[in-house]
Amino acid sequence: MKTLIVVIHPNFATSLVNKSWVEALENQSDRYDIHQLHQVYVDGKIDVVAEQQMMEKYDKIVFQFPFYWFNCPPFFKQWLDEVLTYGWAYGKKSGYKLEGKKIALAISAGIDEQEYGVTGKYKYSIEQLTSPFEITFDYVKANYQKPFVFYGIEKESSKEWIAQSVSQYLSFLEQF
Repeated sequence: MKTLIVVIHPNFATSLVNKSWVEALENQSDRYDIHQLHQVYVDGKIDVVAEQQMMEKYDKIVFQFPFYWFNCPPFFKQWLDEVLTYGWAYGKKSGYKLEGKKIALAISAGIDEQEYGVTGKYKYSIEQLTSPFEITFDYVKANYQKPFVFYGIEKESSKEWIAQSVSQYLSFLEQF
């Protein structure tokens, strides 16, 4: 079965890493379906029923985005708020429509990995900073996986560095 890749990037046209990831995934359309939220919902109005129906079709879902201010882009938060509704995603009579589905985050982080964590400049690890996603997906009984994170694009944006991110991302998806 294919994996759904939900891309949330408000400046996709100028992206280096996320655009490279999508281009690599498009070459494997037999394995991955790509859903770019900002392209589908240019006006910012989410078709909740269509999104829910799409989520129900996949057993593996990856949310791909750049790390903004130690969080996700705002449109992803809006998506979570609007799509994960009571009666569909959770609640006594919901059927927990995401139950058991493997869900992961794929994050491009501008900052170097050593800057995260107790001894780093920013004090918290990516796992700590993304814990609200883990709790959210646990709450709806999905099978949340450890995120894929590619660090350091602010300091290193060479073609070789970006190519390395692509191969690492594809390896992650192979094992997902």
